[in-house]
Amino acid sequence: MARAPPDLCLYALPFVSREERAVLFSHRPKQSEAISAKEIAAKWNLKYQECASDAEIPNECDIYVITGCGILSQECLKGKKVLNAHPGIIPNSRGLDSFKWAILEDRPLGVTLHYINKEVDSGEIVAVMPTQVYESDTLHTLARRHYENEIALIANFKYHLQNPSNPYDEIPQMQSTKRMKPIEEKEMMNHFEAYKQKWQCNE
Repeated sequence: MARAPPDLCLYALPFVSREERAVLFSHRPKQSEAISAKEIAAKWNLKYQECASDAEIPNECDIYVITGCGILSQECLKGKKVLNAHPGIIPNSRGLDSFKWAILEDRPLGVTLHYINKEVDSGEIVAVMPTQVYESDTLHTLARRHYENEIALIANFKYHLQNPSNPYDEIPQMQSTKRMKPIEEKEMMNHFEAYKQKWQCNE
């Protein structure tokens, strides 16, 4: 059986089923169809603990890493250093649907590893990974690459803690965004080709 490092522990909160939103373009895989945290823990021989609420997660780890959950309570965050991978370049792209808003509003695309604080997507930045845009990209291929970069960033958090990097440290701060409405999604999809021409990698 595969073995994980002995210093890792997985804390699992109850899965909350939400009504599926009708979207024109789904830029992320459905989390409800993912492998369960319990199965992952068993596969890699991880210490696994189910908690009824985030307040039950003990303050016994040096670093906590979020791998998919809602907003953590202040009670949970107190005394913890919590890392999150945000699918946008903080502080330029904050809030929900960051991938889509970046395209609609002609912002650079990337993912950010950062510490969580009281404000939305505004904690200390550890690393930013740009998402390359290519001439051959479709909206689907770009969304998939962007999501895979997000997973790679959080999976390699130890490396990034030791090798912090932010090529966008001068980028301006923008307001936090909300979920896109269908009319905005349609505008985003229509704008994609122009976005691609502006931001595509020339290498």
